[in-house]
Amino acid sequence: MSQVMAERESSERRVGGRWSRGQVAERGLDEAAALHRRTVDQLLLAYHRDGNRAAREQLLVELMPLVRSLAGRYAGRGEPLEDLVQVGALGLIKAVDRFDVARGVEFTSYGVPTIVGEIRRHFRDRAWAMHVPRRVKELSVRLSRVLDELTTSLGRSPTIAELAEFTAVEEEDVIDALDAAHAFSTRSLDIPLSGGDQLTERLAGADPGYDGVEDRWLLAAGLDALDPRARKIVELRFFEEKTQSQIAAELGISQMHVSRLLRSALQAMRSSIDEAAGGDDG
Repeated sequence: MSQVMAERESSERRVGGRWSRGQVAERGLDEAAALHRRTVDQLLLAYHRDGNRAAREQLLVELMPLVRSLAGRYAGRGEPLEDLVQVGALGLIKAVDRFDVARGVEFTSYGVPTIVGEIRRHFRDRAWAMHVPRRVKELSVRLSRVLDELTTSLGRSPTIAELAEFTAVEEEDVIDALDAAHAFSTRSLDIPLSGGDQLTERLAGADPGYDGVEDRWLLAAGLDALDPRARKIVELRFFEEKTQSQIAAELGISQMHVSRLLRSALQAMRSSIDEAAGGDDG
């Protein structure tokens, strides 16, 4: 009777008495998945109950496609995919060695969280180029998954408020975690940009006043060495660009006196500047 019912069910799934291509493909995938699960279960039993090390090695080979699939979810976050696969492989080894065959559960229910956890720890502890608090790291990794889920369900990118509500955290924490996602890696200041420029050329430019800093410092040291009248003469001559005749008329002294005072002031300034510069007048 059971065989008749199975044949009837099989005939009902046919289209025009024949399997459609989609049904054939689906059935083939189901059978392949079931065969793979049976192979994994048999290898797990051989390893954990019989201590068969060859079964363990074969089991790791069988499950590496799972590792690559899980590692691919975290690609594009500043870490090479092959590095993530290696980290995931370590998680797979831990899962295989720690799995309890006596519990009677499917391996993936334990293996997937173990592999994913290892990849997340890699990002949290070692893959960040800048120091980021652990709680922010963990929220950043969590948000990356939530973003995909909400984008799919909403049909658009979620807002900060929606992310905060979904993850039960403050909006400020969401903003911090999203910003922290850029701290996975740093960029070289010599990186070439469009147009042939380098990043350093866009971050800063030459300060026109920088070269004059030392000159202004030495000039101040020279002016400090003068008495008030000599300093006044120097300022009128070189800062206000007045002639010696104009200076003489303003101060009520002769032009010859102005010339002598100016010459003496410049000599005093030169000595003071040489001393301030360590005796190097070059």
